Amino acid sequence: MTLCDAGPLVALIDADEADHETCALALRTLALPLVTTWPAFTEAMYLLGRAGGSAGQQALWKLRLSRRLKIAELSRTAVERSATLMVKYADRPMDLADATLVALAEERGERRIFTLDDDFRVYRIHGRTRFEIIPS
Repeated sequence: MTLCDAGPLVALIDADEADHETCALALRTLALPLVTTWPAFTEAMYLLGRAGGSAGQQALWKLRLSRRLKIAELSRTAVERSATLMVKYADRPMDLADATLVALAEERGERRIFTLDDDFRVYRIHGRTRFEIIPS
């Protein structure tokens, strides 16, 4: 299992994305399934829709249905923690997708994340532990 942000999902599907090749190579090294949250999945859907319309969005659904991408259900604790994290990192500002991924990392004890977002270099799991960012 590897936590996954919206950026790599978009880059993997959209060959015109600057980070497409980097993400495709990184994917080969990761433990599957990729695990994301509904907010991150929604963000990827939105970005793919803007970039290429329905085809990219359908490819994302196909990835989800293949079971290589899992969408984690968030516990009430994770939802509440997400709200707290958005206040803590308001100077970034932290969006909902990022907050849910940090809360999920805390809940599952997972520090490895597939992301293109430099903010994860600032975010800390339980306020202390750094993420292991792929690609580095």
